[in-house]
Amino acid sequence: MADAEAICEAVNRPNMHFVAIKSTDQQAVLMLHRTRDLLVRQRTMMINALRAHLAEFGIVAARGPHKIRELLIHLQDDSCSVPEVAQSALRSLIRQMDGLEDEISRLDREIRTWHRQSEASQRLATIPGVEVLTATALAATVGDPALFRSARQFAAWLGLVPRQNSSGGKQVVANKDARAIDVMMINAAATGTPRGVVRAP
Repeated sequence: MADAEAICEAVNRPNMHFVAIKSTDQQAVLMLHRTRDLLVRQRTMMINALRAHLAEFGIVAARGPHKIRELLIHLQDDSCSVPEVAQSALRSLIRQMDGLEDEISRLDREIRTWHRQSEASQRLATIPGVEVLTATALAATVGDPALFRSARQFAAWLGLVPRQNSSGGKQVVANKDARAIDVMMINAAATGTPRGVVRAP
């Protein structure tokens, strides 16, 4: 009962800040992004495991998803010092990693397809440093930009500036989708091209 009363009182306040409802299309695209993020984290786990296991046998290389392939070349060498039993375990991790990379590539294609169909995402991609991955995430997360009264309020919602904690219904709380986007925006501002971008053809 107390919750219902609080909701009724809040709705009647003239300065109440409402959250835009996402469409099913926006929710579907955000699901693509969350699934992709999960698969990227899992791929990183596979890479770290491979590097750690190979390092046990003195096989090391520079960090990075592409550098791990240089390490795997040693497994195909006849003079490889890794025992056959260990190679069997490593090949299992390699198959898992290859499967993850295939799925990540498939999701990237799905994101590019949605980007071509979204006018808002295409406009966002014209901003320097903002590419397809960031543009689609922003377009899907921000239902109605008109709800933000200023660029500062939008930046606070993303978590790019200190949160506003003032009274009178002006408090802005970043949500879980915004927390993922702020990393993309920071990378875009710092490097001109966000990490892990999906480039438009």
